[in-house]
Amino acid sequence: MAFAHCRVPALSAAALLLALAHGGCGTANFNLFPDAADPLTEHTLEGTGHEKVLVIPVQGNISDSSKRGFVRSRPSLVQEVVSRLKKAEKDKRIGAVVLQVDSPGGTVTASDVLYHEIASFRERAKVPVVAALMKTATSGAYYISLPADYIMAHPTTVTGSTGVIFLRPKVTGLISKIGVEVIVSKSGKLKDMGSPFRPDTAEEREILQGMIDEFARRFIGLVTTHRNPGEAALATISTARVFLAEEARELGLVDGIGYLDDALARARQLGGLGEDARVVVYRRRSYPDDTLYNTAAAQGGSGELHLVDFGLPPSVGSVEAGFHYLWLPGVTGE
Repeated sequence: MAFAHCRVPALSAAALLLALAHGGCGTANFNLFPDAADPLTEHTLEGTGHEKVLVIPVQGNISDSSKRGFVRSRPSLVQEVVSRLKKAEKDKRIGAVVLQVDSPGGTVTASDVLYHEIASFRERAKVPVVAALMKTATSGAYYISLPADYIMAHPTTVTGSTGVIFLRPKVTGLISKIGVEVIVSKSGKLKDMGSPFRPDTAEEREILQGMIDEFARRFIGLVTTHRNPGEAALATISTARVFLAEEARELGLVDGIGYLDDALARARQLGGLGEDARVVVYRRRSYPDDTLYNTAAAQGGSGELHLVDFGLPPSVGSVEAGFHYLWLPGVTGE
C-alpha cells in the first residue's frame, strides 16, 4: 500500500481501512498490517560483537493452528518458533539461543512437537539453549523448556503444573432446557465417546482417564530424564500443582533464578561468547526503540485486528477441545 506522509485524524479501524483503500496520498511504501507471509529479518537489540545470542519469544497458548484475522493471518506458535530455529541453524555466528518463555502451555501434540524441535536443534547445531521463564511457564511451556541446557526462572515466575487435562464442552443441560434433541447413529458403542451432547458413561470415563494418565506418565518421564529430581520431589511435582520460582528451584525444576540479563549472561557463558556478543531477534517488521520486552512483536506481527469488541473474557473460545498440557487459569485470548 502506498501513500506519502500525511496527518490522519483519529478514526475508527473500519474508517481507516476505507480511507486507505481509496488511494491514500502519495508513493511511499507502507505495510500497515504485517502478515505471516512477511519474511523474518534479523534485528540487533544490543552488543557490537561478531558473535550472536538469539532470543526466541515463546509467548501465548502453544498451538499448531494458525489464525486468520480480518486483514492478516497469524502463524501458529509452533510455526513461528520452528521457523526461527531453522533460520538460526543456518547462521554459524549464532553461539547461543535464549527461549523467552511466557505461556500457560497448550495442546499435548503442539507442546511435544516444540519439545522435539528444540531438542533436535540443540543436537544438530551444537548450540547451547537457555530457557528464561517469565511471568508464566506452566505445563506445556515447562515441557518445551526441558531440553534446555539451563533453565532460569524470573523471581516472580509461576511454573510447574506438570500434568494433563482433557477439555471438551458439555451442553446437555442447555439442550434439555431449550428442548433440542441430538440423535447419533454410530458403528460402535464408543464411537461418540466424549460427546458434548450426553453425559459420559463409567466405561468412557475410565478410558479417558487412562489416556490422561498415559500422557502424564510421558510428561513426568521427561522431567525425570532431564531434571532427575529425588523421589520426594518427584512426588510433589507429580501432583501437577504450580510453584513459585524459589520452590521450583528447591524441587530441581529450574537451575537458577534471575532476570533476562542473567539468562543472556548464562547463554554467553555456555556458548563461550564474549560480553560484547550481539543480542539479536528475528522480527517480521521493524520497531522503533525495540527491546526484548516488546511483546507486540513476539509472534506473527502484532496479532489480529479486532474491529468489534464483544466484551467476552479472553479465555472464552481460545482453547480447543482435546488433551492439553495446560494450566487453565493462565490461558489468554491469544
